[in-house]
Amino acid sequence: MTFAKVKKFLEKVSPLAGITPEEKIILETPQKILQAELEVSGKRYPAFRVQFNNARGPFKGGIRFHPEVDLDEVQSLAFWMTLKTAVADIPLGGGKGGVRVNPKELSKAELEELSRKYVRAFYQDLGPEKDVPAPDVYTTPEIMGWMLDEFEKLTGTKAPGFITGKPLELGGSKVRDIATALGGVYVLEEAAAKLKLEGKRAAIQGFGNAGMNMAKLLREAGYTIIAVSDSKGGAYDAEGLDVDKVIQFKEQQGTIKGFPEGKDISNEELLELDVDILVPAALSGVITENNATKVKAKIVLELANGPTTPEADEILHQNNILVLPDVLANAGGVTVSYFEWYQNQHQQVWDEETVKTKLREKMVAAFGQLWTAYDGSGHDFRTATYVHAIKKVIAAERGRRLRS
Repeated sequence: MTFAKVKKFLEKVSPLAGITPEEKIILETPQKILQAELEVSGKRYPAFRVQFNNARGPFKGGIRFHPEVDLDEVQSLAFWMTLKTAVADIPLGGGKGGVRVNPKELSKAELEELSRKYVRAFYQDLGPEKDVPAPDVYTTPEIMGWMLDEFEKLTGTKAPGFITGKPLELGGSKVRDIATALGGVYVLEEAAAKLKLEGKRAAIQGFGNAGMNMAKLLREAGYTIIAVSDSKGGAYDAEGLDVDKVIQFKEQQGTIKGFPEGKDISNEELLELDVDILVPAALSGVITENNATKVKAKIVLELANGPTTPEADEILHQNNILVLPDVLANAGGVTVSYFEWYQNQHQQVWDEETVKTKLREKMVAAFGQLWTAYDGSGHDFRTATYVHAIKKVIAAERGRRLRS
């Protein structure tokens, strides 16, 4: 989503949230934009960090390494992180970072140099109580470790809470690897109970880390996974796929397409299957006004960012399909990132069961708040979610007197 669309979105939602024109300007204006050029092996790479809003706590958001990164994208993502931390009800704000680079073209030594130079460029504006980065597209726990090391060298401090998504041995948190999917499962269970949904047939579009973990966790929760797909195609079996065999095939072949124990299916066909739960876990903008009328699921759980267009949202709402929006459905990741930061700041190490219990409590509470805001409001669930989040951010702004 471009930042122009963010502004258009705020035009629509602001009146529903009861905020003034001055407050809307605050909501759509980043507090600080940081930019630099990082030179590695004679090439220069544009780098960005957008600190959008910290009314509710330190800025929080990932750093992505991608050839299409630009300021407009990073600014938009930083805005959505501000809403996501509010939805998850964690005491953090919103930020985002990125470098315009294809990391696959760099050697490991060059990748490390780029990671360290990113921190050198911006470290004076980062830190456990200022701005806490994390992994994002094409960045990894190893890269977070390099960045932590560089920050500690530059500041002369021990500051594991500077960054999240780190390796466990550097202060990372248990459960972080499955947090996005697990948070989604907890939200789904609450929604299914509210709708008194008895069916447990699910389809998952996208079989990266989040989609694959979702398939495993849903199976463990008693769901039947009848279809999964990746960028090249998918597999379908009306009686249910053997998730372990699909994963094994994907790891061996690099794709799901051609899985011998299922029928080949396209990504488009998967979205229109007769299922109870549809999980878009890959790309944005896959459910549109052109195919929304063909969606048969009772619940759409958005594990990907922005998989449903605004036009499709209206159609799904009219068809009584509950869309659990990305800012809630995939907020398990940032929630466990918050847990990691908290553990670091308080010199604590939680075991796996503790993290899972606390994650469930957070996701259940967040869903409960949103369901109360949604039920009887006349709005679709996404609109109710956004209004709720915006009210929380503005309440924090009002509490500290609005910035001039």
